[in-house]
Parts: sequence; structure tokens; C-alpha cells
Amino acid sequence: MADDSTSADDLTIKQQREKRRAEKVAALKAKQAKEKRNQRLGIAGAIVGGVAVIAILVGIVVTSATPPIDPDTIEIEGLETFEGLEALHVQSAVEYDMTPPAGGPHNPTWLNCGIYEEEVPAEYAVHSLEHGAVWVTYDPEQVSGGDLDALRSAMPRSYMILSPFPGLEAPVVASAWGVQVALDGIDDPRLNEFIIKYRQSPDAPEPGALCSQALDGPGKIS
Repeated sequence: MADDSTSADDLTIKQQREKRRAEKVAALKAKQAKEKRNQRLGIAGAIVGGVAVIAILVGIVVTSATPPIDPDTIEIEGLETFEGLEALHVQSAVEYDMTPPAGGPHNPTWLNCGIYEEEVPAEYAVHSLEHGAVWVTYDPEQVSGGDLDALRSAMPRSYMILSPFPGLEAPVVASAWGVQVALDGIDDPRLNEFIIKYRQSPDAPEPGALCSQALDGPGKIS
């Protein structure tokens, strides 16, 4: 009987030890799981924090960027204006009162906007001015090589015509419907001011009308 009692006591002690061991293992596993969970939360928090910082920086850059210029506030020194220009469609050649032309009667077909390395027909280019395009002309005797490359690179990709115009009194002349300015060269700041003020201007007879899908003049390169 005593042996049976001792065996029972020993079994109970073993069970107790196993129970305590199991509890320790469970507690260790729980601790490890908690540490992993905290580590994941820390990484996620760092990512979220990083995204928040990036968002703040982007917001600062956007809000601190130079605001767009209001075209109505731009005053251009030396600007010529031409009043009473008739937007008539004619099939014949036109003798214009200004050089290059800045409005008046023109061909029923407009010139596709773009960059040209040859002279373009004025009557077609004037029709593009009617649609709100800006026509930048340059004297090839005064503008060539690297200067010409820089001028071409500076042109916007829509509602702009750039073409040579031999015999100009100025190196570069910018024209829009009813307005024009002679420029001292490709780096004259008035060129950019003119483009901002008059490209797609609501003062054109037909602002927003197409400047493509019509006639490509000679020597179009882009």
C-alpha cells in the first residue's frame, strides 16, 4: 500500500512539474509573440511616420511654390497694339500693315502649330493667331546655332509657332492677334512674358480653336 501511495505522490509531483514547465513555455511564447507584435507595430509606425513626413514636405513644396502669374498683371515694354483687325477668310495673298503679320484677313485654313526651320505662309499663320496661338519669328542672320537651339527648346508645345522670317529689324519678334513686340534677342525676358500673357488669350477672336489637324507648312520639325 505504501508503494502505491508513493507512486501516486511521485506521479502528482511530475504532473505538477510538467504543468509548471508548460506554463513557463506558454509564458515564454506569449512574451516572444508580444515582442514580435510590438516590433511589427514599430515598423508600421515608422512607415506611417515617414509617409507623414513626406506628405508634409510635399505640402510645403507645393504651397511654397511660386504662384502662377496672372496674365492681366503683365506689362510689356515696347508692346505694339493693332486695333480694328478684321478676321476675314480670303483665298488670295494679303498685304499686311505690320511685319510679321499680327492679325487681319487670312486663309480659311490655319497653320498647324509647331517649330519650323523654313518660312511659313503668313496667311495661314495669321489664322492660327485667330485661334489664340503665339507666333515667334526670328531673323536667321541674327539667330542661329546654339542660340537657335535654345530658342526652340524654350517654346511651349502647344499654341506656338516658331519660324524664321528673314529681314526682321529685330533678332526676334513675338506676335499674337493684335499685339506684337520686337525683342533684343533670345534671352530677352519679354519673350516669356509675352507668351504667358497672350498664348491662348481670351482676347483672340477664336480662343481655344484648334491649332492642329490642318496645314503643315514647309520645314516643320516638331
